[in-house]
Amino acid sequence: MAYQKIINIAVIAHVDAGKSTLVDAFLNQSHVFRDNEETVDCVMDSNDLERERGITIYSKNCSVTYKDYKINVVDTPGHADFSSEVERIIKTVDTVILLVDSSEGPMPQTRFVLQKSLECGLRPILLINKIDKKDERADQVIDEVYDLFLDLNATDEQLDFPILYGIARQGIVRYQPNDENEDIIPLFETILKHCEAYPDFTEEPVQMQVSALAYDDYIGRLGIGRVYEGTLKEGSTVILCNEDGRQERRKINQVFVYKGLSRIAVPEAQCGEIVMISGVADISIGDTLCDPESIRPLPMIRIEEPTLSMNFMVNTSPFAGQSGKYVTSRNIRERLEKELEVNVGLKVEETDTTDCFKVSGRGELHLSVLLENMRREGYEVAVSKPEVIMHKVDGALYEPVEEVVCSVPNEYAGTVISKLNLRKGIMVDIQDEGSYTRILYTVPTRGLLGYRSEFINDTRGEGTMVRRLAGYEAYKGDIPQRANGALISTETGKAMTYALWNIQERGQLFVSPQTEVYEGMIIGMSARNMDMDVNPLKNKKMTAVRSTGNDEAMKLVPPKIMSLEEALEFINDDELVELTPTDIRIRKKYLTALERRQHMRELNKAAAELEEE
Repeated sequence: MAYQKIINIAVIAHVDAGKSTLVDAFLNQSHVFRDNEETVDCVMDSNDLERERGITIYSKNCSVTYKDYKINVVDTPGHADFSSEVERIIKTVDTVILLVDSSEGPMPQTRFVLQKSLECGLRPILLINKIDKKDERADQVIDEVYDLFLDLNATDEQLDFPILYGIARQGIVRYQPNDENEDIIPLFETILKHCEAYPDFTEEPVQMQVSALAYDDYIGRLGIGRVYEGTLKEGSTVILCNEDGRQERRKINQVFVYKGLSRIAVPEAQCGEIVMISGVADISIGDTLCDPESIRPLPMIRIEEPTLSMNFMVNTSPFAGQSGKYVTSRNIRERLEKELEVNVGLKVEETDTTDCFKVSGRGELHLSVLLENMRREGYEVAVSKPEVIMHKVDGALYEPVEEVVCSVPNEYAGTVISKLNLRKGIMVDIQDEGSYTRILYTVPTRGLLGYRSEFINDTRGEGTMVRRLAGYEAYKGDIPQRANGALISTETGKAMTYALWNIQERGQLFVSPQTEVYEGMIIGMSARNMDMDVNPLKNKKMTAVRSTGNDEAMKLVPPKIMSLEEALEFINDDELVELTPTDIRIRKKYLTALERRQHMRELNKAAAELEEE
């Protein structure tokens, strides 16, 4: 087999900077699609959730051919919650294209992915995207990127990066903003000039490291990684070196490579190639596959620890099993085990009871994506409030702290600052950007739980907030919980307009007339800082006696329909979110008022006993 020149590149950027759109341009202009083939925007965002949210969740591969080079392109997630995906992908590439919005500049999550790239010794290519924006400020953005590189201790070689300008949506990349070309040839040429093809080590003994996992219902677990040396052949015998230092003989079934967007089986794959292999059932991230005659394991890939956990429980509400296909603890356990096959940033632990699992992840979005996928697949599950995972160092308690960048209209900056201060945040920087103020804070993760919806309300939907994990700091003490109580249904049945009309004066409703409710279900947020028991089933007495003036039309304020993230943010420690394929409901852990009172008595008694000790 003739040696093929291969370059592997990753596209890294903050959420919504145009990564997936740039990859679309790569594929379209290298004639991957047939002339009559129907294509979609953001073709790499193949998952339903990715399309709806407009974000990349799972990193994916494709390949294009330019001149006599094969270029493997990896589209990485920009959200810090999927950082375990980014870290591993960086290990398999030769260079990264750093995509930065021409008006926003580098954002916190840009910093995260860039830091990982620089640590691996990669030399990035900077692409300033969206230069057609009215508020573009490309020159200042380039200065900000230089500052960021210096801040991350980039070497002189890394600081000497090529700069390109683009409009990814139109498939245009230029050497200078006012060039005339209408294609992305300058980007291809820069990649070839900036990055040498992978050296020819085909004569060496084979060595490959697994950096990602996939699962196929027909052929089982698949390992994805780069062949560093030698040629990997289908049906060959290799030595699997894993984290525990064990070395075991395994046989590879098939070897796949990427051609365009397709995965194709090949008899062999040479060094430098990103491959997918089947046949090794217990393969894991970081494992090295070596030639039996030359065992040389590569350093393990370290995956960052989870920061948030929540309990996944069997749904025990009165409406359990009405719309879900998979409702038992066995179903939930099997689904979580299947997720662990590919989602290495996740951790699942058994609890004292058989119908509850403690699931830990990298953030609210990481866990809510899993829950949303489960719900769509037909699972019913109840989940508790997310809890921050603390660390103990020399007996002292440490908690995760996040860097938060808020860009808000000037008139709302004071409100945002006071709210973040209440949540134990510390201001790092504040900048005036005309009609907007840019605020940089470090805030404990605990303080940010439940803050996003409050932030949207405080800034009338005009503010943006992005966050990334900055590290661990000493425990910051108590942080205030949700200020408002809940409106709790005392009956089971269909909510009535007459009852809701009377209840809406006491707070904000989450349900509309004719919605099925049950005792203990939360149907709204109280205007006071206490829970209220209400009867949403009460209807007007149907008598023959008419009263003048009392029969005017009952106008209801439209209810707030909670999304999964909003529901998880809203709940307190004594509440659960009930997820079914058709509904997202919020409920109390203890459904009847009597059970809740008994539970409170037990808690108060336990607290009193602790004080006496």
